[in-house]
Amino acid sequence: MTKFCEQVDVCVIGAGHAGCEAALACARLGLETVIFTVSVDSIALMPCNPNVGGSSKGHLVRELDALGGEMGKVIDKTFIQSKMLNLSKGPAVHSLRAQADKAEYSRAMRKVLENQEHLTIKQAEVCELLWEDIGEGRQTGNLSKSAEGAGRKPGNPEGRDTSSKETSSRDDFLIEEEEGFCENRKGSTDKGNNNRYLKKIKGVRTFTGMVYECKAVVLCTGTYLGARCLCGESITYTGPNGLQAANHLTRSLKEMGIELRRFKTGTPARMDRRSIDFSKMEEQRGDERIVPFSFSTDPDSIQKEQVSCWLTYTNEKTHEIIRGNLDRSPIYAGIIEGTGPRYCPSIEDKVVKFSDKERHQVFIEPEGLHTNEMYVGGMSSSLPEDVQLAMYRTVPGLERCKIVRNAYAIEYDCINPGQMDATLEFRAVKGLFSAGQFNGSSGYEEAACQGLVAGVNAAMSILGKPPLTIDRSEGYIGVLIDDLVTKDNREPYRMMTSRAEYRLLLRQDNADLRLRKKGYEAGLISEEEYQALLEKERLIDREVERLKGTSVGANREIQNFLEAHGSSPLKTAASLAELLCRPELSYEVLGEIDRGREALPAAVLEQVEIEIKYEGYILRQKRQVEQFRKMEKKLIPQDMDYDQVSSLRLEARQHLKLFRPSSIGQASRISGVSPADISVLLVYLERYGKDLP
Repeated sequence: MTKFCEQVDVCVIGAGHAGCEAALACARLGLETVIFTVSVDSIALMPCNPNVGGSSKGHLVRELDALGGEMGKVIDKTFIQSKMLNLSKGPAVHSLRAQADKAEYSRAMRKVLENQEHLTIKQAEVCELLWEDIGEGRQTGNLSKSAEGAGRKPGNPEGRDTSSKETSSRDDFLIEEEEGFCENRKGSTDKGNNNRYLKKIKGVRTFTGMVYECKAVVLCTGTYLGARCLCGESITYTGPNGLQAANHLTRSLKEMGIELRRFKTGTPARMDRRSIDFSKMEEQRGDERIVPFSFSTDPDSIQKEQVSCWLTYTNEKTHEIIRGNLDRSPIYAGIIEGTGPRYCPSIEDKVVKFSDKERHQVFIEPEGLHTNEMYVGGMSSSLPEDVQLAMYRTVPGLERCKIVRNAYAIEYDCINPGQMDATLEFRAVKGLFSAGQFNGSSGYEEAACQGLVAGVNAAMSILGKPPLTIDRSEGYIGVLIDDLVTKDNREPYRMMTSRAEYRLLLRQDNADLRLRKKGYEAGLISEEEYQALLEKERLIDREVERLKGTSVGANREIQNFLEAHGSSPLKTAASLAELLCRPELSYEVLGEIDRGREALPAAVLEQVEIEIKYEGYILRQKRQVEQFRKMEKKLIPQDMDYDQVSSLRLEARQHLKLFRPSSIGQASRISGVSPADISVLLVYLERYGKDLP
């Protein structure tokens, strides 16, 4: 008899940037994991911009690497240009950005997945989630209507709806009765049931009818779920780049009671390099000294010749063409239902919303070393093809451009992430986790970070270990997840440095010092890597203390040195640390008078200089973090009855019941909850907390 059922530990649905990190995390923690993708050729695909990092996003990639993720390592192997952004500003906003060879990046990540122990890649569309009800008062062990064979089944390739009237005894036999292959799910119990859970994940069913029983599922469907692409009046029901959409899982999610919404994003056209006149554009070169994303990458190993990007601008003629054809844009014609990202608008939106601007930046970026396709950054659009061509040809350097791939908008199904907690597990469904654009975020980097957190926590829930959580004071990842699960985000969420209250502490350069230990405790960082971190910390502390304890006098040599570097003379003796605080002096420059220093790694010296120069600001921010953590430690019972809290405003009560915050600090960040409501909660917890369950 053909076996229609397999048993694994974790099923990851989707092999984009979130799915790759989630699957690798689970497999590296020893769990048998299967990752599903509609096409193996689309693993780690970059359907939009061909780069990794950027403002604030570079922070995310370095934090991901510190935790044991893969994105930083892969981009270090496959970049074609690298640049540290915002160097004219303070270190809090320095952020690394690398231009990727898209095909090579996807190929390299696929190779990692293919050679990872405990990980299986499966090209298949998951159509259903299988679960059982375990809520209070319910009989555990009875599969839901969906798990009993709703929707697509073996022998029903057309996907006819058979759930309302038919019951397939053949399906029941193949899944439930096959000798020794699938455990009998009838009469199972869940002794560890937490009262918060109403359902428990049991497995997934694919389009072909194959069932994978598992203990956890991580949803990473990206922009594929219920996707449709729009280019003017033309609509194709596909995922990005014309790939197959996932059209069947939405129904199963709705049956589980999961709240879905419709979002939209877009991508610009791709041009034939041979049709572009670069002489009319400004060349954008990479850094002379390349800084790697991964803390495990040797900087000397990645110094190489880089390709150039190019900058040009739209003009009034471009804007006239766009304004004259707005009625043909799906965005303004009312055809698009989903909400688009405010911080990455289409060129139509830019022209309409910023009508006072005479021009907008357009970046021309290569998609790889082995293709002539060039990405037109800053001009995403859903206008018809003829309008696109006319519009692009008004831009200097693009007068004779040829479009290889038209720009398009894409709509897709995603969730309201307020249904999850900080572990990225659904509060009502045991074993169901979610990550990436399906959570209402945008960007490869945001997706990858969520993927790792969701994957680790899926593994921890199975292994019975404490979850991995990162709060707002510990990392940009913490800010990202906290914003997703506590705020009612009505548009795709994009990470920005301004969202991080403690950004002076959360710099990209110290991501390993902040988060490496968490990765080690989770099991994704090796003992060797962790010991290297401890040695780095020791060297930093020792050098800071040495500089603070080494004094120089106001003698002629020192005064001449200070004068030569445009620094005011000393009146009394000063420590080297005090001199380093002067903006015109650096650690390197002080080497002229600091003859007792030993050679130290560049990464150590960077931390020493920042720690001393910004010591006052850092100490002040650390005090703010202490206050923040006091509020985070004031826990709220998950089953607290907010209707019993008198004096709470109705709006606050509704939002608190919806989001179920774990602490007073988290409650204070929920939209619709005022400081007065927080005061009421504090008084209530102080008075009745001991009697709460």
